[in-house]
Amino acid sequence: MNDRVAVTISDGVADVRLVRADKMNALDAAMFEALVATTARLAGEQGVRAVVLSGEGRAFCAGLDMGRFAAMNENGGHGILGGQARDLTVRSHGLANFAQQAVWGFRQLPVPVIAAVHGVAFGGGFQLALGADIRLLAPDAKMSIMEIKWGLVPDMAGTPILASLVRDDILRELTYTGRMFSAQEALSYGLATKIVDDPRAAALEMAIEIAGRSPDAIRAAKRLYNKLSVDPGPALLAESLEQQQLIGSKNQIEAVRANIEKRAPRFVDG
Repeated sequence: MNDRVAVTISDGVADVRLVRADKMNALDAAMFEALVATTARLAGEQGVRAVVLSGEGRAFCAGLDMGRFAAMNENGGHGILGGQARDLTVRSHGLANFAQQAVWGFRQLPVPVIAAVHGVAFGGGFQLALGADIRLLAPDAKMSIMEIKWGLVPDMAGTPILASLVRDDILRELTYTGRMFSAQEALSYGLATKIVDDPRAAALEMAIEIAGRSPDAIRAAKRLYNKLSVDPGPALLAESLEQQQLIGSKNQIEAVRANIEKRAPRFVDG
């Protein structure tokens, strides 16, 4: 876990850092394993009252590792999220499958999670930021629901969270186009809590403040607000069903190949 995610706990605050800086903290198999292990550890960690989630280097998280997409191009679409044998519809972690748990695990932690986002948060990296209760963005941060670029849909627990944050037409436009949007746009859409010059420093300061409040009341408040969200069970399963149909399909493989080969895709209808 330490070569992908580092965790330091001090004064009630868990400082969680993605440490794959040379790859802009991209999500490979080891990163997924580390994120799921991290939330499992923190869920049972006594004395943790708030969590800060951030990335080292130039980015928060650039999304799925490019090597995974290259593998999809080479072997018919099964180079993603655990390979051919992984059934995305299997609920391995309560309501979530394994990939969803990398995000949903943070959402389900009993204490507040603050994401400090700088650089880029694309695709799965964007969804990872959604797992937090609060998102602090650097002024030059960029985000994207980028899955459409690869012929896919968001499937890391992002959709039920997004439905509670963003106006429906904006959510659809961002998903259908996959375009990048700025920190200021994210704030206007409801995807950023604040824009700050140093997101990690501000997140740690906020976490220390939260850690000084009654832990019973803070946990109760999170339980209450989690219950106000869209019913996650059907939404999480729907993500998996749709994604499973897309992965390895002719048009999905064409999307990957076109991106890798830097050409316009040639999609077919029907």
